[in-house]
Amino acid sequence: MAQDLKRDMANILLEGKDMTLATLQPDGAPQATTVSYATDGEVIFFGCAESSRKAQNLARDHRVAITVNLPYQDWAQIRGLSLSGRARQLTEGDEIGRAELLFMAKYPEIAQYVSAPGDELAVFRVEPEIVSILDYRKGFGHADLLRLDLPAAD
Repeated sequence: MAQDLKRDMANILLEGKDMTLATLQPDGAPQATTVSYATDGEVIFFGCAESSRKAQNLARDHRVAITVNLPYQDWAQIRGLSLSGRARQLTEGDEIGRAELLFMAKYPEIAQYVSAPGDELAVFRVEPEIVSILDYRKGFGHADLLRLDLPAAD
């Protein structure tokens, strides 16, 4: 069962384009932002400006919540996921290079933005811990819970 749920999760992540990322502000209030992402199995990568509120929030607290919703024509087709996990900023060239390759494969148009001047880019890796997989094809409001045994980011 867990392998089937991991496959469902990976398929939703592959099909999706954007995710809503929630981080915690200094006063503990949540901040939700839409970002594009790339994946490698169950691991999620995203980038943002190093000076962004997202990056500043994650420097203080690595905990995140994420949702991904796939397009649908009617409610019987709704699929998506929500998860909690931890994000860590990548610092190793090999890790960053791998994330960049995944982004280029998913979003070929990104090449026009790579050399654009501006703020330094921070690349993050999210390791999901608890995932709720929503699939209305299995019944109205159907969701399966998946707990992943990925090592937590520091």
